[in-house]
Amino acid sequence: MRLENDQQFPTIVAPRVGGGEMTIPGDLGDSWGVVLFYRGHW
Repeated sequence: MRLENDQQFPTIVAPRVGGGEMTIPGDLGDSWGVVLFYRGHW
């Protein structure tokens, strides 16, 4: 899926490494952020 201009980023809920969950973009607040997804070993 590709975002177009003025289109809102979809909400993603992802597990944190240390436990719990992170909601993106909600937990980023009003600042810029970088999120890395590591697939691990398949």
